[in-house]
Amino acid sequence: MTRPRAEIVTPLVGAHVAPGKPLAEAKALDADCVQVFLSDPQGWKKPPPRKDAEELRSSGVPLYVHAPYLINVCSPKNNVRFGSRKILQQTCEAAADVGAAAVIVHPGHAEDGVNQGFDRWVRTLERLESEVPLYIENTAGGDNAVARRFENLARLWEAISAAETDVNLGFCFDTCHAHAAGEDLDDAVERVMKMCGRIDLLHANDSRDPAGTGADRHANLGKGEIGPEPLARMIAAADAPVVCETPGGMAAMKADLKFVREALIRAA
Repeated sequence: MTRPRAEIVTPLVGAHVAPGKPLAEAKALDADCVQVFLSDPQGWKKPPPRKDAEELRSSGVPLYVHAPYLINVCSPKNNVRFGSRKILQQTCEAAADVGAAAVIVHPGHAEDGVNQGFDRWVRTLERLESEVPLYIENTAGGDNAVARRFENLARLWEAISAAETDVNLGFCFDTCHAHAAGEDLDDAVERVMKMCGRIDLLHANDSRDPAGTGADRHANLGKGEIGPEPLARMIAAADAPVVCETPGGMAAMKADLKFVREALIRAA
């Protein structure tokens, strides 16, 4: 039986925006939520305090924080691994200060083998303290990446789920990353849900490159190599808040948010 329209609730839809004025960006985009970096995504510096922290905490607009790209807690190199743990801890603390909904982190790669990487993630979580959830994101490429291919993602999830930690773990599914990894997108969402139990956040991105290349270059929705139908199907199947990490200015962002909302409405 079809539910009355008033009872249909679609997931939140938002975008990754510049960190300066995220609430103003959300209003301009008519976004339900936003994602930002709190520090240089290519740097190791601690996120600075924000003057608008109280405003962000009380705004009612869910704010997702993406951790720096350089984080790689799987590395066998002590300086990289310890530095990664430090900036991840600092990012989680900064995210708590602004009342973030979650921190999203790329799980990295282990040059000496994925099994070592799984173990290092467990040890990382046993040391990490975070008031906000930590979402692990599937990645696009990299040798010995612990969450590029789904078979490795399943093993990573099993390992970290058994870690002795109070951190609330979640999963962020990136459509471009799955395409770049060469995964079959027809049932990608269903396979991830079977592994992880749920999808807590969807990064909706098309890809500028063919499948399986490992290239993490995003395109606007329906304008890249994935195409509109597979994207719409994944967006609907995930049944999770959606953040677009796509290129272009305000008009392009609005078009992508419209794409997501139409996909969700058709599926409702």
